[in-house]
Amino acid sequence: MSTTRHELKVPPEGAGQRIDVFIGEQLSLSRNRLKALFEADAVRVDGRRAKKGVSLAAGQTVVVEVNDAPIGAVADTTQTLVVLFEDDALIAIDKPAGVPTQPIDPGETGTVANALVARWPALASVGADPREAGLCHRLDVETSGTMLVAKTPEVWTTMRAAFSESGGVDKRYLALVRGPLADEGEIELPLVHAGDHVRPAIEGEEARPAKSSFTVLKRKGVISLVEVRLFTGVLHQVRAHLSAIGAPIIGDTRYGGRAEADLSRFFLHAASLTFTHPVTADVTKVESPLPPELQRVLERLVP
Repeated sequence: MSTTRHELKVPPEGAGQRIDVFIGEQLSLSRNRLKALFEADAVRVDGRRAKKGVSLAAGQTVVVEVNDAPIGAVADTTQTLVVLFEDDALIAIDKPAGVPTQPIDPGETGTVANALVARWPALASVGADPREAGLCHRLDVETSGTMLVAKTPEVWTTMRAAFSESGGVDKRYLALVRGPLADEGEIELPLVHAGDHVRPAIEGEEARPAKSSFTVLKRKGVISLVEVRLFTGVLHQVRAHLSAIGAPIIGDTRYGGRAEADLSRFFLHAASLTFTHPVTADVTKVESPLPPELQRVLERLVP
């Protein structure tokens, strides 16, 4: 892929300006394009990597490497989609484990968004970010299960707002955990980002509120199958919350879980979404069955 190198000198009147605002004005780039550049580590100030929120000083040199490939999700027909629900407004798909939700780099393929654009080309223009392809929310790469997709910008805006509200969409996950656990409970524990994961906040830190509840559906010894409901939508929330109460997800080594020989992922599945339909106002529930590889592990560990 070809790139264009832009070298920008900060003038006196640019002193104190945010770097992302400065670049956007100089190169006439959208906020989405700017976000992608910083995520791709394509911006340097005086030779050093720069974050999008930093303020500039007069005389500094800003170098931007702009990828000339299209920024949106490109069609990829190699990905197979299992459709759980579809009408004129929405699509619900059954995401497999191991597949990213959307591309990070321009021209990247192999994601859910690429497959969506291949099957429904009009989705390329649905969403605030052209890489979203109508996706109303995200799942971790190794998490399987139900994902909701909007077919129009208006429906996308409505559903994104619903996902942002506490309890606006009833999100249920199935997780197999190891550790002492009550039959049910609530976890209200603010989380902070720490590199490629999240952790419970320390008093005084700025953190995102995070609330979950859980119910044990089945158990054997210290191993339990739990249904987790999310009231908020913080990155890795289910994984971090269960780990924080001493019951990490089996296979989730990043959050303290123990690896299983016959499990190449962690045991977390987005089992259902229940929401008010944005057009009909009907209460709509979409469910995804437990994948065979997780069902086999469950039958072995909690027969």
